[in-house]
Amino acid sequence: MSAAIGTDASDRRRDTAFTEFFESVEQPLRSALVARFGADRGREGTAEAMAWAWTNRDRLASIDNPLAYLFRVGQSRTRRWFTRPIPIDRSRLDLKVEPWVEPALAEALRQLSRHQRVAVVLAHGFGWTHKEVGELLHISPSSVQNHVERGLAKLRGGLGVEL
Repeated sequence: MSAAIGTDASDRRRDTAFTEFFESVEQPLRSALVARFGADRGREGTAEAMAWAWTNRDRLASIDNPLAYLFRVGQSRTRRWFTRPIPIDRSRLDLKVEPWVEPALAEALRQLSRHQRVAVVLAHGFGWTHKEVGELLHISPSSVQNHVERGLAKLRGGLGVEL
């Protein structure tokens, strides 16, 4: 009977450790995946990655950069191979409610390269440092800086913003 009690205590410690890990990683992971894939796929990717993390928590403990690894897991788990976009009937949208951002921003962001879009959204939208973005994308902070500068220049041009 004491072995079962020891196992329960060990399981509780493992669960507590994972809860702490989850609380530290989930929000930045969600921010990164939403920046990369949009709100729906980003949240879906986060859920998939965190489910993978729970199932593979022992393996995850030996990974050097678990946030970047989970980003890749979320990215691959939400990959859409043969899907087509669902057409939107804009006449049914409530256009009286304005978004809190420039309405043309989403389309302007789509015109950026993947690295530019992720770097701009994470650095300016979510307040990540260039080092954090670089770790996520496996590039140097100076490369992140270049992506941010070029991305912002393209956004300004696409939105007609003059400095």
